[in-house]
Amino acid sequence: MVTTFYPPYHFGGDATYVRALARALTARGHTVEVVHCEDAYRLSGKEPDPRPASADDGIRVHRLKSRLGPLSPLITQQTGRPGLKAGTLRALLKRGFDVVNFHNISLVGGPAILELSAAPVTLYTLHEHWLLCPTHIFWKNRSRACDVKQCIRCSVRSGIPPQWWRYTGLIKRAIAHVDTFLAPSEFTAQQHRASGIAPVQVLPLFSMLDPGMPGGDIVLPRPRFLFVGRVTASKGILSMLAQFADLPEYDLTVVGEGDLRTRLERQYAAHANIRFLGLLPQDELTVLYRGATALVFPSLAPETFGLSIAEAFACGTPAIVRDAGGSRELVDATGGGIVYRTDAELPHAVHQLAGDRGLRAQLGRRARAGFEKFYTQRRHVDAYLACIEGIRHSKGMVAR
Repeated sequence: MVTTFYPPYHFGGDATYVRALARALTARGHTVEVVHCEDAYRLSGKEPDPRPASADDGIRVHRLKSRLGPLSPLITQQTGRPGLKAGTLRALLKRGFDVVNFHNISLVGGPAILELSAAPVTLYTLHEHWLLCPTHIFWKNRSRACDVKQCIRCSVRSGIPPQWWRYTGLIKRAIAHVDTFLAPSEFTAQQHRASGIAPVQVLPLFSMLDPGMPGGDIVLPRPRFLFVGRVTASKGILSMLAQFADLPEYDLTVVGEGDLRTRLERQYAAHANIRFLGLLPQDELTVLYRGATALVFPSLAPETFGLSIAEAFACGTPAIVRDAGGSRELVDATGGGIVYRTDAELPHAVHQLAGDRGLRAQLGRRARAGFEKFYTQRRHVDAYLACIEGIRHSKGMVAR
């Protein structure tokens, strides 16, 4: 597994997914090694050093560090190549792995790192739209979802140094070394296929939470809604908080960190129905999901999936999801929630679930059934391994 971020040096869901997949494969008897760039985590200079990694889980982790620190990922960002990490990466990736799976490679090696895989099977998991967008998430000028491509202007306004290698043939040459791209949603697959990136196979992510079917209907003293994700503008948190500030009869719990958390926590300190909890361990998250009327997923930028939606479904909790990218596909596939399109539609969905216990229970049952059908670890890993065997078969390799 090759990725920029890996726990505890990480910010979002891509890193926790890589760890969960690595652990699941290890549990099935596979040997898994992870390579990531520790310097990239410190690039912003705003994040505190994380706590030491947890006890050994059978995964060997190579944490790349340079004597020049943040300069290493900056060189990669500007050149699209491994730069100062090239020698170490080349040595690691030629060690006879059966599979090399690239994930978020933006700061660990850029597109050129794809050429270093010597494995019989090379995969690339599309956690974001980075191959298509310098901001990774189609978030234009730090203010809205992208409508028209103006990448250089947008990069400057977003505080991202323009990447001139994007206007060469580097990406096209590099992706030729990938056997299959794995997309978490049909939306993400279509975005990449339309840009000539293929073959792409849809493989929805899985929830790392699986507390089992809820024992019965949850009775709350008052309706309680939940947000789990990065506290940043692209996630739609600004409009969501403004609306809940006008709905004092409903509680909103915000779980996660991000560049806006400190400011927003101060801004809404006087609103007793809104509280911020920061990052939480999985067991505490389970309690919050199960005790929520619904998860609210208000993202403005088009999402590749929506992992917190799958987590809510695992806990038998419905979701209220903005129609943005691949996130609505979870609701469409399961019937476990409500999809809304505009800010004005969110309060109506909130009132619906808060005021109708029967509807909330019905959607919760659909959510849990959908999780069991589509988003379990077992289903995901079975499909993942089947993809690998399919590639091996197409190359005339002996099946295992």
